Amino acid sequence: MSTSPGRDLETFANPHPERDYTIHMEMPEFTCLCPKTGQPDFATLYLDYVPDQLCVELKSLKLYIWSYRDEGAFHEAVTNRILDDLVAATQPRFMRLTADFKVRGGIYTDIVVEHRQPGWEAPTPVHLP
Repeated sequence: MSTSPGRDLETFANPHPERDYTIHMEMPEFTCLCPKTGQPDFATLYLDYVPDQLCVELKSLKLYIWSYRDEGAFHEAVTNRILDDLVAATQPRFMRLTADFKVRGGIYTDIVVEHRQPGWEAPTPVHLP
């Protein structure tokens, strides 16, 4: 078992690639450092994606998120970087990453970034009574 952070995102084969379905993850312990002050920034990350052929493996995702703990990064930059890395690893049909940063100086910051596979369209939702 690894006890060190790392940037390797492992994947596994989607068990149902014939179907569009959503995977939702919440990561309430994301931290990085403010690049101006060096003080810690805290966020909850929300990841929603429709996998194609691959899914991200959770232990590697945990270690990947942990790897930002001592890195200085602006909220906008780190959120986009994480999405880019996840898209590169999994090539999903759709992926949305929301970073809900906690209050800093009286300001809350939410960053939402998305990726959509060319030609993919979301299925029409079914509304039941």
